Amino acid sequence: MNLKPTLELHGIARVYGEGEQALEIFRNLSLTINPGEIVGMIGPSGAGKSSLLHIAGLLEKPTAGEVVIAGQNCSEMDDKTRTAVRRIGIGFVYQFHHLLPEFSALENVVMPQLIAGAGKAAAEKRGRDLLGRMKLSHRLEHRPAELSGGEQQRVAIARAIANRPLLLLADEPTGNLDPPTGEMVHQEFVRLIREEGLAALVATHNIEFAQRMSRVVRLSNGALVED
Repeated sequence: MNLKPTLELHGIARVYGEGEQALEIFRNLSLTINPGEIVGMIGPSGAGKSSLLHIAGLLEKPTAGEVVIAGQNCSEMDDKTRTAVRRIGIGFVYQFHHLLPEFSALENVVMPQLIAGAGKAAAEKRGRDLLGRMKLSHRLEHRPAELSGGEQQRVAIARAIANRPLLLLADEPTGNLDPPTGEMVHQEFVRLIREEGLAALVATHNIEFAQRMSRVVRLSNGALVED
């Protein structure tokens, strides 16, 4: 079977401002991630890791270059089409969980599925399955304020993949957790992504975490290189 790469970045550049005030974050940057591949992205603060994730996730347009998702060139799409591709094909996990405080853990995972058109029974089944695999079966009805930091982030991870996206993008997914909790969430995070067969790009300062992934790339001085 000839599967297209999940994510292709070709000749990406990002420049903020103009003229003498222009700030070049990166230039002529390329990356390919295939189905089932988890890529760890490391680099110093300010190198542009978050900007690159936003470009890959169609939240931000590059100054130059192309973003191709599952064979679709997204660079020339209008905003409505880009939003549709992002909603269906891309999941996001951030350093802070951004769970809806008034809803339970299960409801937080069910909600995006309902918005995408899933039936309630199927969405709840998927939510219970994901949260169970994240060892949270006993916390389904708890609201975020009743969960620990590690539990909140595991709910956020389950929510991000509930709609079976092609691509998962994660920005310091355990950066807000203490080391023992972060280690536990690291393990659950990588295991679940592999079980789901997702392609993923994960920005992290944690070198040990990155080394558990399929490969590691380093963003530094405007360039992306295999580490």
